[in-house]
Amino acid sequence: MNMARNQTNQSTDNKAGPWVSSATTAPERASGSFWRWARLRWAGLLSAGLLAIMGLQMLATISRKTITIDETIHIPAGYYHLVNGDFQINNEHPPLVKMWAALPLLLIQPEEPPSILDANENYKNRTWSFHQRFWDLNRARFEAISYWPRLMMIALTLALGGLIFFYARKLFGALAALFAVALFTLEPTFLAHGRVVHTDVPSALAYLLFFVTLHRYIEDRTMARALLLATATGIALLTKFSLLVILPVLAVVIVFFLVNAVRKRERRAPILRDGLLIAVMVLVIVNLAYRFQHPALVTADSSWVQAKSAPHFGAITSGIRLLSNIVPTYYLFGIYNVGIHNQYGHSASLLGRYSEMGWWYYFPVAFALKTTIPFLLLSVVALGWALWKLLVKREKTFLFLLVPFVLYAALAMSSHLDIGIRYFLPAYPFLFIMGGALLARILALRVKLLGAAVVALLLGGMVFEAARTFPNYLPYMNQLASNHPHWWYLSDSNVEWGDDVGELARYLKSHGETRVRGALSGGPITLTQYHIDYVDLLPANRGTDADARYTAIGAAELNGSVVPVDEAIPGRRTGEAMNYFAAYRERKPEAVFGNSIYLFREHD
Repeated sequence: MNMARNQTNQSTDNKAGPWVSSATTAPERASGSFWRWARLRWAGLLSAGLLAIMGLQMLATISRKTITIDETIHIPAGYYHLVNGDFQINNEHPPLVKMWAALPLLLIQPEEPPSILDANENYKNRTWSFHQRFWDLNRARFEAISYWPRLMMIALTLALGGLIFFYARKLFGALAALFAVALFTLEPTFLAHGRVVHTDVPSALAYLLFFVTLHRYIEDRTMARALLLATATGIALLTKFSLLVILPVLAVVIVFFLVNAVRKRERRAPILRDGLLIAVMVLVIVNLAYRFQHPALVTADSSWVQAKSAPHFGAITSGIRLLSNIVPTYYLFGIYNVGIHNQYGHSASLLGRYSEMGWWYYFPVAFALKTTIPFLLLSVVALGWALWKLLVKREKTFLFLLVPFVLYAALAMSSHLDIGIRYFLPAYPFLFIMGGALLARILALRVKLLGAAVVALLLGGMVFEAARTFPNYLPYMNQLASNHPHWWYLSDSNVEWGDDVGELARYLKSHGETRVRGALSGGPITLTQYHIDYVDLLPANRGTDADARYTAIGAAELNGSVVPVDEAIPGRRTGEAMNYFAAYRERKPEAVFGNSIYLFREHD
């Protein structure tokens, strides 16, 4: 009896054993599989973590910062492009990025101003009058309309980080890719502009994407890769007009392959097919963004060309009319406006000097001042190292980094629009990748401790700068700019862009004030959204306002380069305008907001 019971118990135990064993080892097997998967993708996971932190930082920033003056224009323009399919406003910038940012507004459904088209109003006046009416109509939803488009820009910024990782890993391996992403996520200029509705960060993404797809096409000339290259080219051309610089690059590559095929007596038909396919696809993509619209220039825009380019009026308008058979009219008109803007220049300041036409060395100086010291040193050394690798060691990999960087640097340095380091952003990703590759090489030095110390010092310095500057990244300058106020070194969007107006408004309300005299980027639009009566100090008929206890002056206005010249206003004539607010330069402000807006008490 007992023997039977024992046998039964033993049998039961044996049956239960496998079930118990299976239940306890399944999670272990799953855990083991996960860690094997994670070890294979450690660099990608760490990079994703860095990008997530960057995204959270930008989310925290947009909850504190107002939209910039340019965003007050781009957001309404993007919405108008989407819902009305009209591109006669804000056409100095292609529509793609603006429409992408405005997509969430299709759910919010802002109020639209009545018809804005006036044949007697040129594109600048149309743009300004439209965005002013747009914000007046949507004052109750100002915060929501400002918030969601900036989320769309953060998504593009994180996509740029992902592309940097992908390309750096392809060229130099996982560790270099991780370092490249780390440099990107810690750079103050990208932390500042990555959440702004503008074409600057998207142009860096589009420029890098073009060269990534071009590299892949050069490696293997398949039709699929030609289609990817065509798509990247079309996106780039719709992102920023300066990216037209990629067209000669594409042409040179196709011609090179044709010449090489002739020399080697190979078939030229596949190359010609790819070239034609790319050209057709690019035209289709550009036309698609403009909804295949090819209208004639409105009267006011023709008059604009007449006023700006009288000697060449006939040739320009005839050229636009002819090319508009295949290229959207207002894409061509946008190219013209960028060109004419560059021809006439833009009032700018550099190291206490002023110029309409800028300086060839503006962007190297701006880069030296607005990047962290560790990244500045790393960039200089990485460029020298990459040149040595290419020219001495004949490592052609570096050709795909140096050519795009030098090309865009040359374009920027030849420009007369010296109003912000943001114009130089498309060159940065190649520095991140070269810097990441160099850090990986340093870490592999025989003296491991020395290499680790150098890497830790460089990245640690960037972490410290990013942490201490939060959330005021836009006016950031490094320790080289320590002898003068930051507005003395650079001006315009480098030091003030209107995104601290909200903080100013909250301060005024906390002190019982609802009125302020001022000269601010975006002041007339954004301050009114916070129910602050803004007395603009720049119009000719400004007069005085005894009831305003405070005067708010932006850093760019303190610099003076953005103060418009007006021969009819004393102190604003040619050669005088930059000192229009000089009296405030020596005064001590009661408060400073975001290192960009200075508030002065006028009376008690």
